Amino acid sequence: MSTPDETDLEILALLTANARRPYREIADLVGLSAPAVSNRIDRLGELGVIRGFTVDVDRSQLREGISVLFDLDLAVEFDAIDAVRTTLAETEGVGHVFTTAEGHVLFEASVPNGNVREWLSATIDTDRIAGYDVRLLTDVDWTPDVAGTEFALNCVECDNTVTSEGTVTRIDGDLYQFCCPSCESRFTDRYETFREAPEG
Repeated sequence: MSTPDETDLEILALLTANARRPYREIADLVGLSAPAVSNRIDRLGELGVIRGFTVDVDRSQLREGISVLFDLDLAVEFDAIDAVRTTLAETEGVGHVFTTAEGHVLFEASVPNGNVREWLSATIDTDRIAGYDVRLLTDVDWTPDVAGTEFALNCVECDNTVTSEGTVTRIDGDLYQFCCPSCESRFTDRYETFREAPEG
């Protein structure tokens, strides 16, 4: 496995600006061939750096209710916040979902009938909410940027930086990066042991 480099960051920046940009155009801009760009993009996908290509929808052009920004103060354990985030991410009309260090969940949503309280109680168990703040949005811009970033792939076994000596493996649909084959072996052996252990 080759280590992601500055050229990969350039490719990411170009894709972030326009995910439909042809590989030939990217190749010309970064000084590679189109097949080399394709290989790098595939590798970034395998590493989990690129999770997918999406469409940025201007919701103001659609008739779908009012657009609001929620700030939820959750009355749950910090590790239960992931369950709330997952619920929100899978809810129709919810845009970007963020979690703060204080345990708040912020998200943008389009509320169909304008009744925020009714929509929120139908979406999330209100016993999990200690309080919330809602702001009406007049416009939303989403401009992801990779400028000034570096790759930070860490081994899931020992937390060392993954270099060209590293390996990648997919287990039960999830992708894992390792700094070396021995870390991969230890992790997969332990995973198989837990998987085969009797429940209870």
